[in-house]
Amino acid sequence: MGHRRSPQQIPVVVIAGFLGSGKTTLLNHLLHHSGGSRIGAIVNDFGAVEIDAMAVAGALGDSTVSLGNGCLCCAVDASELDEYLARLAAPATGIDVIVIEASGLAEPQELVRMVLASEHPGIVYGGLVEVVDAAEFDATRARHPEIDRHLALADLVVVNKLDRAEDGARVLGLVGSLTDRAAVVPAAYGRIDPEFLFDLRPAEERIGQLSFDDLHQHGEDEHAGHLHTGYDSLSYVSEVPLDPRRLMRFLDGRTEGLYRIKGYVDFGAYDTVNRYAVHAVGRFLRFYPEPWTGTGERLTQLVLIGSGIDTGALHRELRACESGAPHTDEHGMWGVLRYVADPDEQDAVPRATGEPDPEDPPFLEPTEPSGTPARP
Repeated sequence: MGHRRSPQQIPVVVIAGFLGSGKTTLLNHLLHHSGGSRIGAIVNDFGAVEIDAMAVAGALGDSTVSLGNGCLCCAVDASELDEYLARLAAPATGIDVIVIEASGLAEPQELVRMVLASEHPGIVYGGLVEVVDAAEFDATRARHPEIDRHLALADLVVVNKLDRAEDGARVLGLVGSLTDRAAVVPAAYGRIDPEFLFDLRPAEERIGQLSFDDLHQHGEDEHAGHLHTGYDSLSYVSEVPLDPRRLMRFLDGRTEGLYRIKGYVDFGAYDTVNRYAVHAVGRFLRFYPEPWTGTGERLTQLVLIGSGIDTGALHRELRACESGAPHTDEHGMWGVLRYVADPDEQDAVPRATGEPDPEDPPFLEPTEPSGTPARP
């Protein structure tokens, strides 16, 4: 059997942006506001960054440095990335999330490809975050026209230094027009709510049923007065199983600004043995079958996180995914199974056995590299 997602599977978030955009400031903000989560930070092209704790430690080359709060930082080049992902994902480290800060001149697409290509069963792609300098955006775009391509690949865009921009609303609108449904978050000094990127609780406390309480307990007073936009979140619980076709239609057309979906889905009679853990970030999607355990009530439990999302409309759309018929369709799970990340069972997914069902929703075919169907 191939590996199944465990509660300890670690999201890997890539933070990219051109020199001076504020990537290191954002990383330091995350390190100091991790809510008890243990962060593994990987810094690509160490010589181009300034992290005070690393400088104090005199770290050079590929050193690993303790940054306090239980966090570790590795300075690596791209060729070493997979090795350090494996090191940080080792159970002994106790890492809850890995954040990669790309060099200001790096191609984020290549780093994302390396994360997606990793064979390590303990990690999962956590999204591409592009940081832009609002005050210098026009000048940066003139010097580096490739920024348009980077924004199109991003899952979350942090428009930083908005407090210094004379026409911040115009910049926000322009950046939004260059993305592909990514959440766009204004910020100053790299301050965004870490809940966008990872759960603010250590992994060992997240074992078991999904908790929704964390979404509303972090840093409400701490960030008062800061120029940043908090996330919007929706908690959805259903005692009625979801119809897989309807859910795939919802996922295929998910709204602009919806950054993360996490939780568990009950497909009822379509699979009476397993519930399906779902992990979606930006356009990336995976399902992970997990056997039902115990004799408790079987529920669908989902959390949706984004910026500027219409939570009421999303709730209605999810309610429309609830099953209304007592019978099952033998092909109903095809769309879901395509995103089951189990390489040993991928050949069991029906593909070209006949003409496609006209009722079958279009499969999610996200653009490389920020999302791909389950890889072989």
